[in-house]
Parts: sequence; C-alpha cells; structure tokens
Amino acid sequence: MPVTTPIEHHYAPKDIRDRIAYAVVKFLRFFADTFFARRYGHRAVVLETVAAVPGMVGGALQHLHSLRKLEGDRGWIRTLLDEAENERMHLMVFMHIAQPTRLERLLILLAQGGFFNLFFLLYLISPKTAHRVVGYLEEEAVHSYTEYLARVDNGTCSNVEAPRIAIDYWKLAPDARLHDLIIAVRADEIHHRDVNHAFADTLA
Repeated sequence: MPVTTPIEHHYAPKDIRDRIAYAVVKFLRFFADTFFARRYGHRAVVLETVAAVPGMVGGALQHLHSLRKLEGDRGWIRTLLDEAENERMHLMVFMHIAQPTRLERLLILLAQGGFFNLFFLLYLISPKTAHRVVGYLEEEAVHSYTEYLARVDNGTCSNVEAPRIAIDYWKLAPDARLHDLIIAVRADEIHHRDVNHAFADTLA
C-alpha cells in the first residue's frame, strides 16, 4: 500500500471526544511500554490481536446499520473488514518472529475479550469516537514500528529472514528480511490510521 501521508503524523484533537480518545490511547500506550519494554516482536503479537478487533466490530455494526436503514454503506463495510483481515495477517506473521509466552497468551485472551466488549459499546454509543480511538491507536502502532525498524537497522534486533507467509502476502522479494517486513506492516498501519481519522471526520 503506497504511503501518501507523513510516516509520523499526529491528528490534533478538535473537541472533547477527540481529547478523551487520545488520552485513552496514551494510557494504553503506557501499559504496553511498561509490560513489553523493547521486546517489539512480542508487543506486535499481543497488540495485533487487539488491533484486528475494531475493523470486525465496525464492519458488523455498519452492516447492521445498512440493513436497518435500507441504504448503502458508502463502502465502509468492506474497508473495515479488510482492515480486520489485514491486522490478523500482521499477527500471523509476527507469530513466526516472536513466539508468545504463556503469560502473553493469557494477556491476549484477557485483552481481546475486554477490548472487544468495550469497543463494541463505544461504537454503539459514538462511532465517531470509536474511529478516532483507532486512528490514535494506529498512530502509536506506526511509532512503535518505526522504533522497531531503527533497532533492526542499528543491529540491536536481529534482521532475520521474513517468514514465507509475509513474502507471499505482501509479495516481497524472495530474500526479504525483517527490515522489509516492518516497512510493509508500517505502511498498512499508516493507511489504517488515515482511513479511521477520515471516517471520524465524516461522522463528526
């Protein structure tokens, strides 16, 4: 997916709901940094499990909204479901890079269950705020992958071979490495960031 906006781009909050969304995401970022520190591969495994939830929830609720209102969805359903699938593929790929521990598998179970229900309720109450939360989550994801890439490039993290599943999915070169994989994943996150901020603006 071609990058058309700056890699590190922050959407400035415009109202109280935006500021609440941003504060919530920064709060979650604090816990992610505390728990994972610089273990970016393990961070990706856990967080991508959660990242695949919003698109599925949003797509399902937009689908039901379209049925109730007997009107089109403006292409949002497919976009959101594609986002969920793309995030799931991120998880499948990073499972090959960093095998989660038993504690991390438990964290995945708890985080996904809790986040699904909270995000579902948020989307019912305020779809605009829900998309803004995702936009800010993706901003943090872009930042994390940029940090991960820097550590691969300076030799702190090993630039291992990209898994075959990643080469096939992103159509990377046969000799692609972790460096190339991170760039591809980060480009996806940039796209999700911009789409969700745009959806939030449309709903404002």
